Amino acid sequence: MIKWIFGVMIIISAILGAVNGNMSEVSSASLNSCVEAVELCIYLAGGMCMWGGVMRVAEKSGITDALAKLFKPFLKHLFKGLDTSGKAFHAICMNITANLLGLGNAATPLGLEAMKRLEEEEGENEITSRNMVLFVVLNTASITLIPTTAASLRLKHGSVAPMEILPCVLITSACALLAGLVTAVVFDKGERK
Repeated sequence: MIKWIFGVMIIISAILGAVNGNMSEVSSASLNSCVEAVELCIYLAGGMCMWGGVMRVAEKSGITDALAKLFKPFLKHLFKGLDTSGKAFHAICMNITANLLGLGNAATPLGLEAMKRLEEEEGENEITSRNMVLFVVLNTASITLIPTTAASLRLKHGSVAPMEILPCVLITSACALLAGLVTAVVFDKGERK
């Protein structure tokens, strides 16, 4: 569906550019935007590689195990019936750690691994389990302590204080997580009645 929306927007832009006599500006903007998109991907890839490497080092050095112990009291109540010493719980903790560091794209493979492990531990069926739903909410609306991707983008575009957004990021991410978790729990209870 989104490809059709973007396709229509591009066609309308080209038609309006031709009608208004601004076709050279439309061509210039489209070519410059393509170059800027590739430059942005390369710029962000460096940070993602570095933080992905940091996550691997944290995993190999046992830091993630320590974080799993830190998260265990809270997560064992949230993910009921999940083995806290299992691979799924460990993968969930890794994903939460990556999200806390603001590594949205680096957290994606960890989130996929966590879902795979949840499916293995909870058995394959056509209906998504309560723990899977809660994990998706936790992954999507996670608390971000260090917004590294946003700070990198702000720095690239000339911000002199790229981390000044930190208080707003903390407040909004905490509110989004709380709203998501409450909604998931309320709808889960409504389904079970």
